[in-house]
Amino acid sequence: MRWLWWGLAALTLTGLGIFSLERTGYPIFRTGDYTWQAIQARGTWRVGLDPSFPPFDLLDSNGQPAGYDVALAGALAARWGVQLELHTIGFDSLLDAVRTGQVDSVVSAYPYDPRLTRDVRFSSPYFEAGIRLAVRVAPEATASITDVADLAGRTVAVEWGSIGDLVGRRLQQGEPTLHLVRFSTPDEAITALVTDPTVDALLIDNVTLRLAQGQGQPIEEVGPVLESNPYVIVLPHTATTLHEQVEQGLQALRTSGELAELEAQWFARVEP
Repeated sequence: MRWLWWGLAALTLTGLGIFSLERTGYPIFRTGDYTWQAIQARGTWRVGLDPSFPPFDLLDSNGQPAGYDVALAGALAARWGVQLELHTIGFDSLLDAVRTGQVDSVVSAYPYDPRLTRDVRFSSPYFEAGIRLAVRVAPEATASITDVADLAGRTVAVEWGSIGDLVGRRLQQGEPTLHLVRFSTPDEAITALVTDPTVDALLIDNVTLRLAQGQGQPIEEVGPVLESNPYVIVLPHTATTLHEQVEQGLQALRTSGELAELEAQWFARVEP
């Protein structure tokens, strides 16, 4: 009888637990995308980010998360009719936060990594942070350099030890007359391109390039991306419906021009 009593008690507690979890929106015994079901039940999309990478992620004057990623996540949440719930997390812990269900997604300038596709899902890219070839905004400059094929005998500025430096070394293997001039910081490399007539072009990551353009530097990108580094939204591996909703939302934001507007807005300002 004692064992029977304990068994009934356990079943009762289990039933109460399931009832309690169901009331909070946790998708017990449901099929399909549990993450999307929980988002709909709660009415919130829990997004993790590391607010230490402006203009994508930062803290505003009130200590609240802000930036391009926050604005993008807010636009997606609005499309789904749910509230955006932000969780600030160190960058190295973002992936684990998705895996363990602490957050539903990560929107935090997260680079695509094909090695992780067995653990999580990635959205299509919403920003390309890779290496670009840039020139001065001037007719005489853009007319002569439109691609890396035009760099023979040219002087190209790079930041010492950067990915742009590595790309430049790789280009030199095919064109030995290309001359690299190295600077300690990307700002120094940009200044050299703008002010030094002996510097013809610049190899730089697209984040730094877009920030410089937003601050009024007269430089522009030419040719294709030379070393891709796309930023993506990170989702649980089982979140198939959420993935579809994110893709539809991103496509709608691209088509409407809102994604480009958000990028221009946040790369043109230092403080939110």
